[in-house]
Amino acid sequence: MFTLSFNTKTASKIVGVSLRQLQHWDEKGLVKPSIREAAGKGTIRLYSYTDLIQLRVVKTLRDNRISLQKILRSLEYLQSHFPEIKKPLLELKFITDGETIFVLTSDQKEILDTLKRQFVFTLAIGEIVHKLRGEVMSFIQKVKERVTVEGKEYEVILTPEIEDGGFSVVCPTLKGCRSQGDTKAEALAMIKDAVLLWLKTNKELAAKRVLKRAA
Repeated sequence: MFTLSFNTKTASKIVGVSLRQLQHWDEKGLVKPSIREAAGKGTIRLYSYTDLIQLRVVKTLRDNRISLQKILRSLEYLQSHFPEIKKPLLELKFITDGETIFVLTSDQKEILDTLKRQFVFTLAIGEIVHKLRGEVMSFIQKVKERVTVEGKEYEVILTPEIEDGGFSVVCPTLKGCRSQGDTKAEALAMIKDAVLLWLKTNKELAAKRVLKRAA
């Protein structure tokens, strides 16, 4: 299980929804950020990995033409009739035919129709959690790139900043040479400037050392 926190920008990219949707779902009480909720202007919402799973479940239901009203009605029913289930979107398996939301029951032989409140036919769902885990792993992995400065190539390493957003980037061969950017392209452009400055600064320091020894 991941112990990371994801800001709204990162969560929206991984889950595949807009920032406006995240805010709306939070305000509706559909999926609220469990690590840090919004507490006034400028507050950064922070989501957990399990929050992302719930967000992906909601997105999947919405992609299958289920309205937010129906999703909310389903959750209200589940929470009132099954109080032992604290997070239905995380603990239960959902399926839909585009009109109704079905929940796979514990005996694996029946499905609870949370809108009609009755048992119906058996059905199975895909691997939302498995797919999301792979996407999160891919997103948080460090990426090696190469940049060219003054005709020479340098390897740099990009690291997604999942809590603050954007990317940090370092050039391992040049001690202390690092930068950051809101996007991958911006981070690469910034590290090129940082490499150029590092080379210029160290060239000047080397020249001063030569002059000092000569004196």
